Amino acid sequence: MYCVGKIDREKFVCIAKVITTDEVIITDERIAHSNLHQNAFERFGKYIPEVLSQPDFFFADKRPNTVILIKRIVVEGQNVQLVLRLHVPADKPGYKNSVLSFWNISEERRENYFRNKKVIYKRKET
Repeated sequence: MYCVGKIDREKFVCIAKVITTDEVIITDERIAHSNLHQNAFERFGKYIPEVLSQPDFFFADKRPNTVILIKRIVVEGQNVQLVLRLHVPADKPGYKNSVLSFWNISEERRENYFRNKKVIYKRKET
C-alpha cells in the first residue's frame, strides 16, 4: 500500500458529505491492474498527486462514494482517468481513500463522458 497524494475534501462533498481522511492510497494489486491499461501506472503514475489535487473535471460513478477524475497531462499530451473510492464513516475504520483504477484515455472517450455523464466539478481556469 502506497500513499499517492491527498485530496481537498471540500471539493468532493457533492459525492460524499463526510470523508474521513484526505490521504489517498493505491495497492500493489491496483497498480498491476492499472498497468494492464497500456502500462498506465508506469507511464503516468507520477502525475497521480496532480490528478488528485487539480482534476480538470470529475463525474459521479454509479458506485456509491466513488468518483471519476479526468486530467489532461500537458507535458504528455494525454488525458488520464482515475477512479477514486472515498472513505466515509460507514466504511471499515482505518482504511483510506483509494485508487480503484488509473489509465490514459482518448480524446473521444473524454468527450463521451461529457455527452453521457453529468459534470460534478470543473476546474476554474486561471
